[in-house]
Amino acid sequence: MKRLISSIALVSISLLILSGSKSTDLPSIENKAFQVGEKLRYRITYGFVDAGEAILELKSTSKKGNGRELIHAVGIGRTLGGFNSFYKVDDRYETFLDKKGIFPWYFVRRVDEGGYKINQDYAFKHHVGKVDNGAGKTFKIPTAVQDMISSFYYARTLNFKNIKKGQTFEFPCFMDDELYNLKIKYVGEEFINIRKGKFKCMKFVPVVQTGRYFKSEEDVNFWVTSDANRIPVLVKAKIPVGVVKMHLVEWSGLRNELTSKVK
Repeated sequence: MKRLISSIALVSISLLILSGSKSTDLPSIENKAFQVGEKLRYRITYGFVDAGEAILELKSTSKKGNGRELIHAVGIGRTLGGFNSFYKVDDRYETFLDKKGIFPWYFVRRVDEGGYKINQDYAFKHHVGKVDNGAGKTFKIPTAVQDMISSFYYARTLNFKNIKKGQTFEFPCFMDDELYNLKIKYVGEEFINIRKGKFKCMKFVPVVQTGRYFKSEEDVNFWVTSDANRIPVLVKAKIPVGVVKMHLVEWSGLRNELTSKVK
């Protein structure tokens, strides 16, 4: 009987250790940049014309990821006015972020751009290093890999203390059944004027990789508030037929005071 009790106790302790190791293997990071309730709205312009808008919002959710608490991030992109008559865009992205680690457990993509449609439903299984693409395929992934939407939020938690010009930040991202490293480079500090005023910002460019969407680092520039919120204020991209800009026009539910805005 004593041997039986000892065996049961040993097995119980082993199970506790093993179950605990799954959660401790997953990273936790310090997030001081955003919170549930944050909502950002951007206007997208082509030349001098307002072509569309993008909205990013963080919501609470009862959904869990391997028992861990999540944040529901929703991104919406759509065309405005006359652009709907010849090239209507109606996109919706959803990511369920790990609250402690800021990485995705579930990703939903519904794209309808001029009749071209994409439907994706990814289930990330970070505890076993895999992702299910919802179409019968699984892929190996590194722990805490990011997706299209989660990358936006994770990048805001990066440590920019003592940042230097030319410094590069890199993290893995999974998109369109492909794993690659997303790299951004710090260019310097600038003051940016947009419709909502003047902002003190940090300027970044993506480090372009062979076969990706842009040919050079100068093709895309983005400016992020230099305060604790780390909000992108302006994104400017060169395309074959001109320049597209996305600039911040409305914000609410911020975690910190927007001290980068010059009064």
